[in-house]
Amino acid sequence: MEEKIKISILCQIYGKLLTEKQLEFLEDYYNNDLSLSEIAENNQITRQAVNDVINKAKNKLIEIEEKLLFMEKTLNQETVIENIIKNIEKLENKTLEKTQIEQITKKLKQLI
Repeated sequence: MEEKIKISILCQIYGKLLTEKQLEFLEDYYNNDLSLSEIAENNQITRQAVNDVINKAKNKLIEIEEKLLFMEKTLNQETVIENIIKNIEKLENKTLEKTQIEQITKKLKQLI
């Protein structure tokens, strides 16, 4: 997964665990496509200070995700759901066999 997308998702999930400035800088950098220089200018600090805040916040988000795995679990569930939908669409006009029903049931149980 592209880093910008990953950090953006992590901000949505864990953003409230960051300081207000950390979240603001991450959102400006990853979601609003502002450069480090633009963020620095907007906040009257150095580009290096902005870089430090962003890296610290990014590392904190990654560390939290490594421990809690909310994003990973969510993405896995989405993949399972997509597969179930594809299978159901394939079987829509066919009579379901016992093994097919068991496969669909197994995939649904994985979501629980």
